[in-house]
Amino acid sequence: MIFKIFELLITAIAAYLIGSISTGYLIVKAKTGEDIRTIGSGSTGATNVKRVLGKKWFFIVLLLDAFKGALPVILAKLFISAGAKYGLAPVIASVAVIIGHSKSIFLQFKGGKSVASGVGTILALNWIVGLIIAAVWGTITYTTKYVSVGSIIALLLSPFIMYFAKAPIAYICYCVLGAIYIVYLHRENIKRLIDGCENKVR
Repeated sequence: MIFKIFELLITAIAAYLIGSISTGYLIVKAKTGEDIRTIGSGSTGATNVKRVLGKKWFFIVLLLDAFKGALPVILAKLFISAGAKYGLAPVIASVAVIIGHSKSIFLQFKGGKSVASGVGTILALNWIVGLIIAAVWGTITYTTKYVSVGSIIALLLSPFIMYFAKAPIAYICYCVLGAIYIVYLHRENIKRLIDGCENKVR
């Protein structure tokens, strides 16, 4: 029992540290010398990177963040036996990695809004659900021209899609908590949408 708790604790710590590695911050710093936290929205995510480095780096950071989200979840599924029947270790890894992305220990607990890394975790939990969520995000973002709208709607739909995919209850609960957390991280975007001053994707 103690060993299983230790396994889950190590899973959480490792996933959080992986999530805390900010690809957007590192890439912008390496290419321009600037701190992305002082630019635009102050987020380290792909949308803010696009403001500095353009569309190419938007997609690179998007993919890297999704991979970062998926990696600890895949490792937890493969190597952690504690709570395997209920999908506990992968869910703990999922929660920890998106918290790490948004509250990085290496950036004074600043970060991004965890959308790409969140979709990465869902892809690792259930790849079919993850692809559907990614398609919903892409379609809504393209149609509305608002990344925030695509992100919020896609993540709010994730628990329902996970439910209809007959995923373990732990995965569904994670999607509920993840959606609430990501909507919370987008609270300023929601205010700007209401005020009509949210930036559109060009």
